[in-house]
Amino acid sequence: MAKIIPIKAVRPAEDKVALVTCRNYDDYSQAELAAWLNFNPYSFLHVIHPAYIHSQKISWDKRFKGVAHKYHDFKNDGIFVEEEKPVFYLYEIQSKTESYTGILAGTSVDEYNENKIKKHEDTLQYRVDLFKEYLQQTQFNTEPVLITYPDSVEMNTWITLKKKSKPLYSFSTTTKQKHTLWKIDTESEMDWLEEHFATIPNLYIADGHHRSASAALLHKENKTPNKENLNYFLSFLISESTVKIYEFNRVIRDLNQFDTTSFMEALTSIFNVVCKHQELWKPTEKGEFGMYIDGKFYALFLRKKPNSSEILENLDAQILYNQVLNPLLGIGDLRNDERIDYISGKQPITTIKELVDEGEFAVGFMLYPIDISEIKTIADADLIMPPKSTYIEPKFRSGLVVYEL
Repeated sequence: MAKIIPIKAVRPAEDKVALVTCRNYDDYSQAELAAWLNFNPYSFLHVIHPAYIHSQKISWDKRFKGVAHKYHDFKNDGIFVEEEKPVFYLYEIQSKTESYTGILAGTSVDEYNENKIKKHEDTLQYRVDLFKEYLQQTQFNTEPVLITYPDSVEMNTWITLKKKSKPLYSFSTTTKQKHTLWKIDTESEMDWLEEHFATIPNLYIADGHHRSASAALLHKENKTPNKENLNYFLSFLISESTVKIYEFNRVIRDLNQFDTTSFMEALTSIFNVVCKHQELWKPTEKGEFGMYIDGKFYALFLRKKPNSSEILENLDAQILYNQVLNPLLGIGDLRNDERIDYISGKQPITTIKELVDEGEFAVGFMLYPIDISEIKTIADADLIMPPKSTYIEPKFRSGLVVYEL
């Protein structure tokens, strides 16, 4: 069963919600960040990036204490309000091309530890430890773990009906997205949601592996048995058919011991190589790869599929690593090798062309995105995908719903 609980959340005052909420801190350029902080006193960026001018000169401990202090200032100033009782939320994100709707709830740390909430991505321990310290110092989280559940006609019908009711918030952002939040606070609705999810044997983490691992570590180290909120972590639950999965493309700084001619010759033993000249070509199915080098695009078609029944060995990201990145280009550690960088598939492939043309990188590779069934198969087999295999949407806005610990 999948256990979800309503949360006694803190959220922006209705008249300030569009001013308070923000994208993930890392999404902002330095100029953009400075502009928001200078001209919008209500932005949640003031909370997650306190004393921003001096932030690079202070320790993590002092920075986290500053986050906690600024958060309480926002509450004391009435920028945030607290729900009177635990509730669920229905949340919709709409852009010109995409629409995502899901449930905001608490999910069980115990079920995460028991692998009923399944994972497909590895974590870096230092990042888990650092975010655990953040949670411990600030005592709140506003970045939910993105979790998928199986599609259900019953759930879809309920969501459609709920959307006809008056929302708690409805606002637009400068990224031309519309955000709508409904409160689910009647006993009958909350009971129905809990009972519906109780029939689901497993949930799957789509994005947020470090956040869930940090919550589990904090729960393990907790010495205060009465802190019930530590038994759950904030989650955004969305049907698996609506989650959007992009690939992560690869750019490499040099060709190792090769020049362009000898590198192309080495590739022809692995792929059928077709020159596409200036056509912005991307793979159209699994087993195809795009490449940009020396001012031209190429289509790469595997001559021979991997002789393995292992699902990991058949992932395009792993094939590229096994056949090209490691043996030819000498890339060993995909996480830490400074010769490789990653470009999300949401960005146009002209980004890769520009990076190579400018000389910062020698070659770029484009992959075909995996689908949710592959992620579930890997998670069910307790396997871990190669680093940077997926870029997943939707992305949640910071400061919209705060879960206090």
